[in-house]
Amino acid sequence: PAGGQRTREQPGGVVKCGLLEAGKKGPRRDGSRARACSSMTRALPFPSADVVRRPVPVAAAPKMGKAAAGGAWCQEGVKPGMGRGIALLAPASSASPFLPTAAPALAAGNDGKKRAAWDLKGQLSDMRTKMSSYKDKVQRLDGENQQLKRQLQEQVVQNRELSSQVSTLSSALHTCQEQAHQRLHEVMELSDLKQQLEEQVTSHSRTIGQLEGTKRDLSSLLETREVKLKLAEEGLAQRECENKELRGQVAAQLQVMTQQEERLHHLEMERRRLHNLVQELKGNIRVFCRVRPLLAWEKERQKGLEHLHFPLQDNKALVLSKVEEVSPGTGAQLGDVKYDFSFDRVFSPACSQEQVFEEIALLVQSALDGYHVCIFAYGQTGSGKTYTMEGPDDMSPETMGMIPRAVQQVFQEARELEPKGWQYRFTANFLEIYNESLRDLLVGRPERGAELEIKRVSQSSEELHVPNLRYVPVDSEDEVLKLLRTAKANRSVAKTALNDRSSRSHSLFQLRIEGWNRSRDLHSVSVLSLVDLAGSERLDKSFSKGERLRETQAINTSLSTLGLVIMALSNKEPHIPYRNSKLTYLLQNSLGGNSKMLMFVNISPLEENLSESLNSLRFASKVNECVIGTAQANRK
Repeated sequence: PAGGQRTREQPGGVVKCGLLEAGKKGPRRDGSRARACSSMTRALPFPSADVVRRPVPVAAAPKMGKAAAGGAWCQEGVKPGMGRGIALLAPASSASPFLPTAAPALAAGNDGKKRAAWDLKGQLSDMRTKMSSYKDKVQRLDGENQQLKRQLQEQVVQNRELSSQVSTLSSALHTCQEQAHQRLHEVMELSDLKQQLEEQVTSHSRTIGQLEGTKRDLSSLLETREVKLKLAEEGLAQRECENKELRGQVAAQLQVMTQQEERLHHLEMERRRLHNLVQELKGNIRVFCRVRPLLAWEKERQKGLEHLHFPLQDNKALVLSKVEEVSPGTGAQLGDVKYDFSFDRVFSPACSQEQVFEEIALLVQSALDGYHVCIFAYGQTGSGKTYTMEGPDDMSPETMGMIPRAVQQVFQEARELEPKGWQYRFTANFLEIYNESLRDLLVGRPERGAELEIKRVSQSSEELHVPNLRYVPVDSEDEVLKLLRTAKANRSVAKTALNDRSSRSHSLFQLRIEGWNRSRDLHSVSVLSLVDLAGSERLDKSFSKGERLRETQAINTSLSTLGLVIMALSNKEPHIPYRNSKLTYLLQNSLGGNSKMLMFVNISPLEENLSESLNSLRFASKVNECVIGTAQANRK
């Protein structure tokens, strides 16, 4: 209506409407024709592109003036009847681009000619056309912006997945990880750039050309990243193929190793079987004879060893000879009488400790394989038993006896069996049997308590032990050698007519060997017994009296019992008199058929001891003829 005002309202925004004043046509005060003016304000963003028009009457419209500088329409008075104010509305969008800040000063027609100032409808039509074009551009740019945003979000997700995959690779992919981190950084920069673009779009500070340029830059950057990503994926695929091949090779190597371990186990078990077969062929009771050399002071009394003969072609034979008379006291000589003896091995005085141990090394190996092994030295006093078993006081690597050498071999072989799955635990004890009583040699005399007794471990087991005896766990040969020195200092010795330092007791060193092969579920237990027997003596030659006499009688009794036990085992008698002596009772498990036994018979080189040497050799010959059966390994 004339003199009225039209307004348009939109939810979430305010729109200014053009004002027209209705009036008569006529000349203005300045004499010029009145021109139709319209005021168009800047379109503000709306939530949607739809336009809601709601006419509202107004009291009066302001006058329209001349076009302002810059092409914007001025709001001034318009003559009545010129028309109504028109509200220009733009679609609302949070990401819409900038729109022109003002309409052109003069609207042009479709043919490009400038419209007359009074042609308001034509100008309005042109403005609507331009507004429609701007709306299309804004919608298109908004769609492109949304698509770019989705692409950026997808790229961020892809980059995160790539970072997760790259983090699981090995150090060889370190370069790829750095590239992935760099790309992630670039994505973050792009995110910041996107935020800046959104702020610029919100504030209408960016032009369409700038957005298009930014779009081209981003597209180029995305293409570059896609190429890099493709290269990285190809590299990852190649690494995965290489890893797959390596895993196959490792699996093949593991299979070969398993087969090799299985083969080594079978070879080890076959070695043990063959080793035991060789030992059985040699005999489960073997006798070695050793003749000690003459001492320096003995060489002055006796020139050479004419009564002892060692055949050059036979290292198992020993011949003793002596001159006998036809009848005692006549002086008529019958001639040389020879006594031939044969053993498993005979060692002349020139043989060293190392040569002697080489012959028993395989027997010591049997102890590690799970067989009870007993090695003892027998002979008259002063024949070199202690030297053979333990060595001299000032022991050196060349003069070490059988006990320290056997211990060294056991620990060395145990270390060599560790790669084959075997683990061992060793426990040592050292005692002496003096006058048929047990004494712990690892405990000093002031610390010794009550007399020790031999008992069974349990009613269902034949294994024997000595309660209150010191059993020492050992992990190396050095620990055992230290125990040997302690035991040697505590052993009972005394001076007799036959020996200045005669051993008056039987010393017994035992090493309990317990082995496991958990991967094969194998368990073995064995005892290596190394015994230095007291020297046998004849009372008419030793002139023992008092305490020495009782010692000699106890020694001879236990040695006689040892001979009876061995003979009973050889004859397979139903009763074996183990309990007649503490020595045989303690060695019960090492003397029976389920063990391997070796006896050193030590001979004095002195011709004056020929009769005692003959007795020792005859006893050893009987032992050598014994057969106690086949030994069985103590394995579970």
